[in-house]
Amino acid sequence: MKKNFTDVDLNRSVGNLLRLGVILSVITSLIGFVKLFIEGFKMPKKYASLDLGTSSEKVWGHFWHSLCAGEGMAIIQLGILILIVTPLMRIVFALIGYLKEKDYVYVVISSIVLVIMAISFFTGYAH
Repeated sequence: MKKNFTDVDLNRSVGNLLRLGVILSVITSLIGFVKLFIEGFKMPKKYASLDLGTSSEKVWGHFWHSLCAGEGMAIIQLGILILIVTPLMRIVFALIGYLKEKDYVYVVISSIVLVIMAISFFTGYAH
């Protein structure tokens, strides 16, 4: 016998997803902080030397390179990225739930919110 997907199931699933995202973010960030402490992090002496005008491709490339090298700062940044992506995944998860419930008004609303968030996420760093 097939069980119907209800609002309670959707709310419970979305709540679990949000909890999991926050827990993963905290654990990842804590691992990064411990790694950074072990590495002996030093603040830069000249903040002008931090080239903030670099392109997003260079920033992402440096992030992935640092993460693959296991640097503490990159692990912390991954934890923050997980925290940022968690609400985005909540919308995707709710959208799928609304599709299963055949609640098309909320499918449209969730789709609009998802598009707005995606546009702001991908264009927010553009120079």
